[in-house]
Amino acid sequence: MTNSWVFERLRSVPLFRELSDEELTSIVAISQVRTYQPKSYVFMQGDMLENVYFIHSGTIKIYKTDRNGKEQIVSILQNGEMFPHTGFFCKGSYPAHAEVMEESTLIVIPIKDFEETLMLFPVLSIKLFRVMSEKIIDLQNRLEEQILHNTYEQIVLLLLRLTKTNALPQGKLYRLTTHLTNRELANMIGTSRETVSRTLNQMKRKGIILVDDDGYYLVDAEQLEKEIFM
Repeated sequence: MTNSWVFERLRSVPLFRELSDEELTSIVAISQVRTYQPKSYVFMQGDMLENVYFIHSGTIKIYKTDRNGKEQIVSILQNGEMFPHTGFFCKGSYPAHAEVMEESTLIVIPIKDFEETLMLFPVLSIKLFRVMSEKIIDLQNRLEEQILHNTYEQIVLLLLRLTKTNALPQGKLYRLTTHLTNRELANMIGTSRETVSRTLNQMKRKGIILVDDDGYYLVDAEQLEKEIFM
């Protein structure tokens, strides 16, 4: 990929959108482009922390595993998003696995080089702090959901969150842009696949969610909100 290609792709990343051409050119100079195939890993939990990644295309699943191999999905990331966010503030190893769900093209920046660039352009550091604060708020909201809501309500809130982060509007519905299995949905909130399956079937009978011909969920966000906020 040419530098001009990387420049245009990074320009579309929210973190870099307001940078001057000079500032963005300095980021391009330390960037690489890599393509990953489905089921491969960008990195694994415990690998040496070396790079930060920006998604040009594709889908990346970030998840942790405990000593018994139980999976907890942290997030499903798509175009324009970066990971890992802790890479700039922690030393040592990656805190989670990054698995490729769909063929992905990533822009890769070595953390050491990026930290040096942050020192040169303080405005970029400020924007990074804003992104981090949004992630912290999201994690606080998820913790609140676990404490204050029952499992049915947690699944409703999960689907509402996905309509904002992993979906496109389609009429009055939202079409999830990632194929998610019931087990993956369950692993996002720490419940069982059977519970998710039972709840989704209940929602289908109510007409709150549908499945299109390609197997993607269509979600009626307005009706979902009524399930929990009325």
